[in-house]
Amino acid sequence: MHFGRKYFLCVLKSSVGHFNNCSNFFSSQVLRPFHQRQLQVCRFSKCFRNTCVVPGSHQSVQSWRFFSYKDLLKSEKANWRACSSNYTDLTERIKRQLEAHYEKYSSSSHSLVIKLGEYVYFEENGCIFRSKLGEVDEKNSEALLSTEALPFHDSLIHRIRISPDHKYMATGIKSANSEECACVIVKLNVLPKVECIIPNVYSFEWATHEILFYTIQKNLQCHDVYLSDFSKKCSRLVYKEQDARYFVDLYLTKDKHFLTINSNSKSTSEVWLVDCFHPFKSPILVQQRTEGVVYHVEHRNNELFVLTTYGDPMGYKLMKAPVGSCGMENWLSIYTVKEKTKLVDLEMFKDHCVAFLKFCGQLYLDIISLVSNSVHRIKLPAWACSFELEPHPEYTTSTCCFWLLSPVQPPVCFAYSLVENKIVEHTAQEVPITVNCHTIRLEAKSKDETWVPITVFHTANSIELCRRPLLIHVYGAYGIDLNMSFKAENLMLINDGWILAFCHVRGGGELGLSWHKDGCLKKKHNGIQDLQACIRLLHDLGYSEPSHTALMSLSAGGVLAGALYNNDPHLIRAMVLQAPFLDVLNTMLDPHLPLTIEEQEEWGDPLTDETCKKYIKGYCPYQNIRPQNYPSLLITVSENDQRVPLAGLLRYICKLRKAVQDHAQSSSQNEKGPQAPNIILDVRSGSSHCAPSWEESFNQDGASVSLMSKVSGEGSKNFPLLLYTAHTVGLTS
Repeated sequence: MHFGRKYFLCVLKSSVGHFNNCSNFFSSQVLRPFHQRQLQVCRFSKCFRNTCVVPGSHQSVQSWRFFSYKDLLKSEKANWRACSSNYTDLTERIKRQLEAHYEKYSSSSHSLVIKLGEYVYFEENGCIFRSKLGEVDEKNSEALLSTEALPFHDSLIHRIRISPDHKYMATGIKSANSEECACVIVKLNVLPKVECIIPNVYSFEWATHEILFYTIQKNLQCHDVYLSDFSKKCSRLVYKEQDARYFVDLYLTKDKHFLTINSNSKSTSEVWLVDCFHPFKSPILVQQRTEGVVYHVEHRNNELFVLTTYGDPMGYKLMKAPVGSCGMENWLSIYTVKEKTKLVDLEMFKDHCVAFLKFCGQLYLDIISLVSNSVHRIKLPAWACSFELEPHPEYTTSTCCFWLLSPVQPPVCFAYSLVENKIVEHTAQEVPITVNCHTIRLEAKSKDETWVPITVFHTANSIELCRRPLLIHVYGAYGIDLNMSFKAENLMLINDGWILAFCHVRGGGELGLSWHKDGCLKKKHNGIQDLQACIRLLHDLGYSEPSHTALMSLSAGGVLAGALYNNDPHLIRAMVLQAPFLDVLNTMLDPHLPLTIEEQEEWGDPLTDETCKKYIKGYCPYQNIRPQNYPSLLITVSENDQRVPLAGLLRYICKLRKAVQDHAQSSSQNEKGPQAPNIILDVRSGSSHCAPSWEESFNQDGASVSLMSKVSGEGSKNFPLLLYTAHTVGLTS
């Protein structure tokens, strides 16, 4: 199970909707040979009649939202086309470089793989296959489903669940161009057959051979849990969340004894248990929600193991309690995460829990024996910056597998033997650790004298660091760590002489729960001051200079980046943002937006708190635009983005351009005044929030080099590559 990452990090959630009758059956054939699976495999022979298609899948952007901006939107698209057309040759050259890097360093660690009994189920090229353990090859793999055969345009497989008897497969399908989802139920006969499609499903789990629990999401909110019995072709409502601040999802304990209904806000949890041996009985409450207490449960030997923030000191603890008396008063602590340590994830096995930890930039494992309650700590290689866990490891396995990686190091597979208490590096993939790249960990002193971590990467060559271009990454929201996973774009930049700096400011989760609390609500200014201190320290230590520095962020990270853009524009030469959150005040003042109430625990409630309203107004990027010399700016956004509406970004761009124009007019008497910045908005017709398709990533990101013409200096021939790559590096979370 993924305790930390899956349930306690505030991740951006997908959009889903409601169920339709299970009695619609659709025949299908799977006749293609395995070696043709990159083509049109699993082609269904009959049309989907009466198919439950996701509502509005072709009209996910309501016209009324952009009616008054039609002319402005048309103008912005024309401006983008004109700018990008000047760099066609450069775009193609960089695209070829990127494609070569992706091909060289592509990894299969992100593929969906489920081991269940004697079978392995896996996804490849939009298809799901099944093989017997030890026989995963072209001759022995059976094709079960292809997204090309489904009535959805540009759909992706994001979740697979198999019934205990292998007779049914539930597959989560997500649109590549929106946040709409569906669940496809396939009966695994000799020829797999699609039984029905349930639209707008967010999460789902099999409780028994024929009973599926699933959640329904509407307008980015998920409050309802349903049960569907495929033997009786019926469904019913099981649970309904009444508080708009909470989001509901499902989890199946590793021993498959209980299905948990998890209702989580940004800071509080409540869990209900469904006994998989008696799925029609009413769910049992573990512990009533208590403000500020987050918890999630696992089960072993009639005991619940509770990962929670309850109690002192602040941070996560692993506790246990009998199933029959599982209230908070009976929770017994067996393990506590140390202060300022980030619990990245926690995986449970039959007799052990493995905690994946980060402390001062160093990665560790804590192996907790559930038999003796002892803890064994393993220090991992210093170059590693992040983990990737094996998806769905077997509960009874004796080996815990995982990958270590960094922004410039492809994943390297490791395994920890729970029996021999030792770690082994798997070298079969022969991915060499980057030896020509320095990894430096720094600390900057913020305004309140808090030390803020920075991770820096650069190659060792003859060019002085102060003359190299610098790309700075920042996020700092929701307690989520800055993305430190490998991206081929990072390595391309490093090899071209770039310096990459990752600023782990408050508001993120790098130093544990307190690090987030010190950077949210009425402490948001801490993250802004942290970013300022980090950039100044980098320049003071000789890492580039302001004229060769660019800042990059996405989504909620746009708040800190946008605030620095207003307050300290002289520290950077350019900024690149994807789907940025820039108008905090107006967004949080609109209760009709789907996420406003849910987001109040991160930003505050300016609707009822005048002090909060004044505080947000003091740092909100949109509210603080003023006439001055701004750096160049590139913003990318999707027309389909339901989280960051296009209308707000169009308002931001208009206000910013007006401020730039006013400053230019007031400075017109100075003939040698600063060069006017490029202010560019790239509006994409496809994709959703921070999730461009693979082809679009190459085609449209490659065109974004149009910003570089006025950003780079005369002697900085590589600076155009910076801003192009800044547009692609780290933009997926």
